[in-house]
Amino acid sequence: MTRVCLLGEEDVNLEYELLSRETSRNALATYDLREPYDNAVAVETVSLGAAVALLNDLNWYLVRFVEDVLVLEPSVSESEWLSREAATAVRDDELAPGETDRFLKIYGVVEPGSGPADDQSDPADMETERDRPPRLVEPMFVTRTGPDLPEYDLRDVEETVVVRVTETEFGA
Repeated sequence: MTRVCLLGEEDVNLEYELLSRETSRNALATYDLREPYDNAVAVETVSLGAAVALLNDLNWYLVRFVEDVLVLEPSVSESEWLSREAATAVRDDELAPGETDRFLKIYGVVEPGSGPADDQSDPADMETERDRPPRLVEPMFVTRTGPDLPEYDLRDVEETVVVRVTETEFGA
């Protein structure tokens, strides 16, 4: 199964935007929607081709409401995601799966209720915040030059999400 994760723009409620419109609602109707990260919508598809086709169907909405698209294809990596451009290039045989691991975008993962931006004075707000999923913050572009990943150093986080990007995306 190939997973797709859409990360919403900061100023929109992504799930609402996708489900309030008939075309995107119909495109997503057969999928079990999940929210692995704050303001994200994730689904599982049967293949990389199906994932790319779904993204193509949703393109109008992606351009308007989505900050980033992540695709997790187990035949490429069990733990590192692909960008939409990298996933499409792999599907179209323009990029070999083994050639996707050099250029990376690494997100920090911040748990709800942690850090000064999440400091709430109302206990009810704090409880609601704790119920939210973690959020992805401040992507850092790095180049892998050996077997180890460069360390994420934009903020102190316990966990990161690694996304393989194309050379074009890396240089943009």
